[in-house]
Amino acid sequence: MGCGSSSKKGKKSEKEIPGLVSSTHLMASASITKDPGDLMVRAALIIQNWYRRYRARLSARQHYALAIFQSIEYADEQGQMQLSSFFSFMLENYTNTHKEDSALVSRLFENTRLESKDREEYVGLIDVPDSYDGPRLQFPLTFTDINLLLQAFKQQQTLHAHYVLEVLFEARKILKQMPNFTRIQTFPAKEITICGDLHGKLDDLMLIFYKNGLPSEKNPYVFNGDFVDRGNNSMEILMILLVSFLVYPTDLHLNRGNHEDFMMNLRYGFTKEILQKYKLHGKKILQVLEELYTWLPIGTIIDNEILVIHGGISESTDLNILQQLQRNKMKSVLMPPMSTNQECNIKKNKAGPSEQSASEQLTKLEWEQIIDLLWSDPRGKKGCYPNTSRGGGCYFGPDVTSKVLNKNQLKMVIRSHECKPDGYEICHDGKVITVFSASNYYEEGSNRGAYIRLSYGTSPQFFQYQVTSTSCLNPLYQRVNAMEFSAFRILKERMIARKTDLINAFELRDHSRTGKISLAQWAFSMESILGLNLPWRSLSSHLVSTDSSGSVDYMSSFDDIHIEKPMKDMKSDLIETMYRYRSDLKIIFNIIDTDQSGLISMDEFRTMWKLFNAHYKVHIDDSQIDELASTMDSNKDGNIDFNEFLRAFYVVHKYETPESPLNK
Repeated sequence: MGCGSSSKKGKKSEKEIPGLVSSTHLMASASITKDPGDLMVRAALIIQNWYRRYRARLSARQHYALAIFQSIEYADEQGQMQLSSFFSFMLENYTNTHKEDSALVSRLFENTRLESKDREEYVGLIDVPDSYDGPRLQFPLTFTDINLLLQAFKQQQTLHAHYVLEVLFEARKILKQMPNFTRIQTFPAKEITICGDLHGKLDDLMLIFYKNGLPSEKNPYVFNGDFVDRGNNSMEILMILLVSFLVYPTDLHLNRGNHEDFMMNLRYGFTKEILQKYKLHGKKILQVLEELYTWLPIGTIIDNEILVIHGGISESTDLNILQQLQRNKMKSVLMPPMSTNQECNIKKNKAGPSEQSASEQLTKLEWEQIIDLLWSDPRGKKGCYPNTSRGGGCYFGPDVTSKVLNKNQLKMVIRSHECKPDGYEICHDGKVITVFSASNYYEEGSNRGAYIRLSYGTSPQFFQYQVTSTSCLNPLYQRVNAMEFSAFRILKERMIARKTDLINAFELRDHSRTGKISLAQWAFSMESILGLNLPWRSLSSHLVSTDSSGSVDYMSSFDDIHIEKPMKDMKSDLIETMYRYRSDLKIIFNIIDTDQSGLISMDEFRTMWKLFNAHYKVHIDDSQIDELASTMDSNKDGNIDFNEFLRAFYVVHKYETPESPLNK
């Protein structure tokens, strides 16, 4: 079963094993009963009881580690939603001070319009050299091309940019003709397979195809969004799915997820992956991909009974509105519709045929409908209330599910969007099913993946799996140790990024200035500053030291970790702020760097940071920023390589051995 009978510290004594009585006690019992058979039964029961407790403790530790991973994941998404509001704020202010810079506005708020002549410019001018030894696709594509791609990607080959762009343009052409919701029918002899998030994990897709068969007219699939980001093989997954879609456009269905969004890709890795794999033509691929996302359908309706969407629903979900809106107008789901003032700013700063009228913009109501569809999560509590963990969409209860299903004469919602330990979860009296197809999502062994098979008139069938590697074959306690190590590592990085704020919160409760506070005060401070919904009391023994009376030495929270200074004289609060917002700042830099030179001017940096400072209310003095900008301009040419500077911020952990904190 994968459990260990001994620890690294040596064999445990009988007293150290909970639930296991001593051999002396067993012998005494045996002398009373004088029945060897009874002794064996007693011993078996005691060992079984101990093993159950042992497994329960491992399960609890695994649960805590997963809670840390998920809480931090959702906090990052909340930060991404906050970043989108910053861009709206920046549009109001930055464009007023940089009126010549219309490219920034175009990148954020306008749909890229790639006409047929651009296709020739993008694809026709990119030659495939004779020296290229990767897969060569033949258009129109056939089943052979799917196999060709699969075999090439197994051998870690890269598809040439010429073929990538060709696939993107061909897929866009067909997607533009599709409705917002794809309607499909199943039959007793023709089931359909539904897959959830893959997140760039190619091994999971390969395993699904191995177990369930390749897409075909007799073996249709629905892939329910979040094909990309986080994993290392998002491009390979996207190409396999799009090529399969081009071969079987009526039997392979692709729904848009919240990560099919260029703003999400900037933070979660797909943009970086493309630019690394396609150094010469990566920017062209990104430009075409940004528009392709907008044409992905937002849902699938199976047998007029089952609604398949990525995130969820809300009490205001209206399928009539969703079926009629112009989905391609939403370049990024994170960007709300522009206000009248914002549109006026654009018109003042721009001129020409590419201007968009107010009628071409999505309304706020339509935007909120799609946000709910792609970002919401089900909960057991009745009603519909803001999704405070993610910062977008809502939490919807069983009553909301019943209301929306009844209104639209549907029976079930199948969604994805949330990692589940078993790969799937059923809630709301069987009316909502979550399916998640990326196994080992947070860490090796953290969760199974799953897919669903549906046939007309029958209950859904669930198929679980887990991609195995050397570490997955380790005993369970070793896998739990590794999960804990990673979970507590990233949690401590969150803590050190808010060190000053945490210390202020601790000291506010340390009235006697002893350096110690109660456990309840420590837990409250951690929750109020970090905003992570975690069982802090249960985690406290692994994050902070306590004395015999239970008082917390709060400064011990930072004993084994610190942020490396990129410059000697930087103040601690500025270091923490730069580290805490480094992901946001990289995204802002890449958007402001409209000429993609890798550099921004001193003036752009100052303007960007002052706007960021005002919007995020981080309270860094302008004098500090001016000094920082001057220091960053090392060669005094008036330009800053901001990405290079941010890479200088990193956390140093004193203890790198992956020993379980819960075993200390």
